[in-house]
Amino acid sequence: MKLLKSIVLATATCATATSAMAQTDVVWWDFFVGGDGQRMKALISQFNDEHPDINIDATSSEWGVPFYTRVRTAAAVGQGPDMVSYHLSRVPLALSEGILLPISESDLENAGLARTDFYERSIEAASDDEGTLYAVPFDIHSIILYYNKSYLEGSEYLDEEGNLVGIESLDDLNAALALAQENGSQTPLSYQTGGPGGIWRIFHTLLSQQGGTLIEDGEVLPGDNFDKAVRAISIMQEWGDNDYQPEHAEYEASVALFTSGRSAFFINGVWEVPTLVDMQEAGTLGFEWGAVKVPTLLEEDAIWADSHAFAIPVQGDDEMSDEKREAVMTVIGWMQNHSIDWAAAGHIPAYLPTAESEEFAQMEPNATYASLADNAVYDARSTIAGVASPVYDAALNVIAPAIHGFLEPEQAAEQMRQELQALIN
Repeated sequence: MKLLKSIVLATATCATATSAMAQTDVVWWDFFVGGDGQRMKALISQFNDEHPDINIDATSSEWGVPFYTRVRTAAAVGQGPDMVSYHLSRVPLALSEGILLPISESDLENAGLARTDFYERSIEAASDDEGTLYAVPFDIHSIILYYNKSYLEGSEYLDEEGNLVGIESLDDLNAALALAQENGSQTPLSYQTGGPGGIWRIFHTLLSQQGGTLIEDGEVLPGDNFDKAVRAISIMQEWGDNDYQPEHAEYEASVALFTSGRSAFFINGVWEVPTLVDMQEAGTLGFEWGAVKVPTLLEEDAIWADSHAFAIPVQGDDEMSDEKREAVMTVIGWMQNHSIDWAAAGHIPAYLPTAESEEFAQMEPNATYASLADNAVYDARSTIAGVASPVYDAALNVIAPAIHGFLEPEQAAEQMRQELQALIN
């Protein structure tokens, strides 16, 4: 009997040890903080609870240059994570540095995914010029137009249900800003005028709505793109001349101008939707609000956008095992199937089964501006573009002085062209 018990105990012990050994750890690095960070941590926790055979070991770092520098350094020495969050606008630079592994059709199949499951523009941004995929899009995030209904009551700009209407051109927007100013809005249009992100995203949108591009075939603002850049800067400068926009507003200040009720309109990313929702639910907002895609102010329907995505970094000279790679793709597939939870942060799911679901159709205001995904214009495919890049530096150092009246638009466009061209050359 004792022998039998020993055998049973030994067998159970071996089974337990084998089970523990069978668990695959997936080392994960991301840059999500604040509301995004909380939502991602909840998703990771849920995944780990549902997958005893896979454990996500997650670490969050500071967004921007510090994060991407850390990823690049770790990849070079083979001490990096198994997967990372990545902005698709940074993919061209990552490819030039050779720090991301390609993702094959077989990888996607292991995740239960296919290229056709995603918005086409996001897949293009996640691929190289030959179409090889290097990241799996998770969302599409863009700037949108938030509005305070109290400044527009009784005007042609609100329909019977209180939805923003009638802004179909730049003249329409300027007229609405003038009306809001007359109705007491101290700063009718708030956006980050003292930081690179807000300035760049609006400039890029206005340039794109003219059919313009910043970089073509290695040239900065070639041909009539220069004149289109001048026009975009001039529009922003005129908003300043008319006292529509704030002077040198840092990010937090630009948000506060709207949430405090001083600005009738607010251009910022979809990621501020939770801020408004939370304040409204807490009863601290003080006004009714809405949000729509940035209207077509110029000739074409185009809006700056980027995407959070998942990528697999290289491991120095080491190769990832098939088991680990399959685990990583399992994580990516699961995240896509649960991306409705991520959409609660204001994002548009890049995964079409979620974006086209009835559940997302009922999510407001996301569903109202979701069509922007079809007209998303990512940053130029260049090693000097993308978030936290020299292009963003140019927005702060060159475009900002122009929109505040310290440079003529032509001077700013020329300075930007020369400085960025020197970096490419």
